[in-house]
Amino acid sequence: MTDETPPVSTTSPSFPAVLTRRADAETCADPSSVMTLLADSDSTGGGCTSYRSTFTEGAVGAPAHFHTRASELFFVLGGALRVLVGEEVTVLSEGDFLLVPPHTPHAFAAAPGHEADVLFVFTPGMGRFDYLRLLGRVMRGEADPKEIAESAERFDNHYVDSPVWRAALGGSA
Repeated sequence: MTDETPPVSTTSPSFPAVLTRRADAETCADPSSVMTLLADSDSTGGGCTSYRSTFTEGAVGAPAHFHTRASELFFVLGGALRVLVGEEVTVLSEGDFLLVPPHTPHAFAAAPGHEADVLFVFTPGMGRFDYLRLLGRVMRGEADPKEIAESAERFDNHYVDSPVWRAALGGSA
């Protein structure tokens, strides 16, 4: 064994480092959450898309859905998030990490009695910020919900029925 420093790569990265300062980040708000847009695929060379969502207590989050082209990572920064993965519902707490592979139905909402602060990362990245903006407009009553269904392929967001998730939410989803 030696104490040599590992060699530095001489290959150029496919995109520059991405730094998003809190003061410069775009936010999308709806009645139950605030989404802070951090990095979309166009700035990461397609490597990832990332945003942070803060959910109020009782926030509904996202209904059951899946992605065909990306894995979705959840990292709970604070509070608690109830999630569906496949046919199982669990609660993620501060510091918990979850990676949902493509084609796996999942859903999420603030856990009962809790707010939630969550970092989301999609890999590979794809342009999702327009979807998040649309979602905010729909939640605020500024856009027709059918626009979300019409954008399923574009944003790789495919909604499915989940009796397990409906039951977890008391039949309201």
